Amino acid sequence: MSTPKILILGAGYGGVTTACELQKKLNHNEAEVTLVSKHDYHYLTTWLHEPAAGTMPASRAQIFLNEIIDKNKVNVIKGTVSNISGEQQKVTLEDGTELEYDYLVIGLGSDPETFGIEGLKENALTIRSINAVQKIKEHIEYMFASYNSEPERTDYLTFVVGGAGFTGIEFSGELVNRIPELCREYNIDPSLVKVYSIEAAPTALPGFDKDLVDYAMNLLSSKGVEFKINTPIKQCTPDGVILATGEEIKSKTVIWTGGVRGNAVVEQSGFEVMRGRVKVDEFMRAPGYENVFVVGDCALIFNAEGRPYPPTAQISIQEGENVARNLKALVRGEKLTMAPFVPNLQGTLASLGKGEGMGIIFNKKKLFGLSAALMKKGSDVRYLYKIGGIGMVMKKIRL
Repeated sequence: MSTPKILILGAGYGGVTTACELQKKLNHNEAEVTLVSKHDYHYLTTWLHEPAAGTMPASRAQIFLNEIIDKNKVNVIKGTVSNISGEQQKVTLEDGTELEYDYLVIGLGSDPETFGIEGLKENALTIRSINAVQKIKEHIEYMFASYNSEPERTDYLTFVVGGAGFTGIEFSGELVNRIPELCREYNIDPSLVKVYSIEAAPTALPGFDKDLVDYAMNLLSSKGVEFKINTPIKQCTPDGVILATGEEIKSKTVIWTGGVRGNAVVEQSGFEVMRGRVKVDEFMRAPGYENVFVVGDCALIFNAEGRPYPPTAQISIQEGENVARNLKALVRGEKLTMAPFVPNLQGTLASLGKGEGMGIIFNKKKLFGLSAALMKKGSDVRYLYKIGGIGMVMKKIRL
């Protein structure tokens, strides 16, 4: 019998966790495991708001795959997936390479969800990759530098954050912490800088506890963020945004954080999707395919009330662990021991700038300020230790 081929697409939280778990669980030559990644590194998506604002080097959110993947157990192919054929059990890369599989794990991440807002895709920046956040940081610095030569251009110092959800709030917190430093560097009056957080929903941080939302909004407002809640963006132009109210905000910097959808390749490959995400079965498998698993932003799972779980890093990591366990069972001919995926939600924490945060742990205890920031750092430590041991923790964590 030939050695089964396991193909993992994407080196996000779900894909990397699956690969790292398989290299621990499977014996040598039990399966041929291959990880396909667009980059030769994994990056910590939950940290990207910091390098985007310039409060942390982008390299710290970057983990090279050769630091965590054992090349003797997992093959790594650098490439971009262009098509998946579930019927032929084949994946095609953009360079024409074809890869066959017996078992497939799709963890290709997300694309920005624009909700049909005119001009958003063309004119807004997004916090979605190492390259993207480096571009945002450099753009922000360029705006401050440009203002010195054109002091009548107040739009250079006006920053619009579209979306006051998790990423939008975290980025706004980092940005207002960075602004005083930039003002000193470029000799600019801080009162001239405007930061708008615009949210279409009736509240910032939709789904969060009101006490936590109030804390976050009050803290960020005290640092200069102006909130416009229940106010959809109608259009994004090269000159700023036009709101549904008719108000126009002149800005040369629009950062869109208003949501994501599953990677377009999944839908284009013929899988049944909702907003680009596959409604998986209890074992994280795509409908109609017992050998195709989906994790992370590409997977859609529902809670007992019939509401979708948010595609968080916490859930993606747990999905990767579950899929790895089940793949081990399949490789060893122990299909009956496969376990359904049941999320173990340990809480949700958001950073609000250095030493500040808020959130809820164990689904009931609310945390504010430094305690929340430290607890969030603790969750980062657990993940880094899981994929790279104590050496990775020491390398990446800064107190």
